[in-house]
Amino acid sequence: MYIVVGLLGVAIGSFLNAVIYRLPREKSVRTGRSVCPECGVKLKWYHNVPILSFLLLRGKCAFCGKRISLRYPIVETCNGLAYLYFFWQYGLSMEFAVYSYVISALLIVIFVDLEFRIIPDSVTLPGIVAGLAISFLPQGIGIIQSIIGLLVGGGSLYLVAMLGDWLFKKESMGGGDIKLAAMLGALLGWQKVLFIFMGSAVVGLAVSIPLMIISSRLRRHRTVPFGPFISVAAVAAIVYGDQIIKFYIDTFIISG
Repeated sequence: MYIVVGLLGVAIGSFLNAVIYRLPREKSVRTGRSVCPECGVKLKWYHNVPILSFLLLRGKCAFCGKRISLRYPIVETCNGLAYLYFFWQYGLSMEFAVYSYVISALLIVIFVDLEFRIIPDSVTLPGIVAGLAISFLPQGIGIIQSIIGLLVGGGSLYLVAMLGDWLFKKESMGGGDIKLAAMLGALLGWQKVLFIFMGSAVVGLAVSIPLMIISSRLRRHRTVPFGPFISVAAVAAIVYGDQIIKFYIDTFIISG
């Protein structure tokens, strides 16, 4: 089963790479064979074997010899390892399905936002619907939890965006970030989305300030995509959120 889950993870990771490349370029993700982004030649099936093809081709296109982005094996490996971790933790359960879905969606968000500074609605809006629908299932978090999580996630970032717009007199946070937080709240519940809200701010400050100091381009634009910070905080919330929330309640609420 571990082999099956791992192979499923890297196979879906290969599909995610196609989505990451095609979605922001407004190309269909349902039809059309993969092509080299440099020379445009259609790839053979054996050029698309996840991870293995990249290694055998030494990271170069089989036709034009141009470098293949490291993003491809990174996404496939991360997705496969995440699926294995959740299977190890939860077995074939609702948690495994939900967390695997979230990780795959976050991988799309991270790499699209880093390159294009957008978070596609075609990722977040279906995620919100999925979160609300899954909450009705016996092992789901419950529709009340899901709705509160949606409102807390989207609402908290919306308030931050409004405050930022007022302070800086320009758009400080995109609508995609707000919808991403709403999606995570609908899927994970309000406790975890509060953790994500605070964690993303900490990660964002820790990463963006040094980057803006050393990068003249970032200093000029004064903008850093926030989607990756939300995504990193979401992964931390999934893996460590329950322990941190329990520690906080035991230490500051029950003890207090």
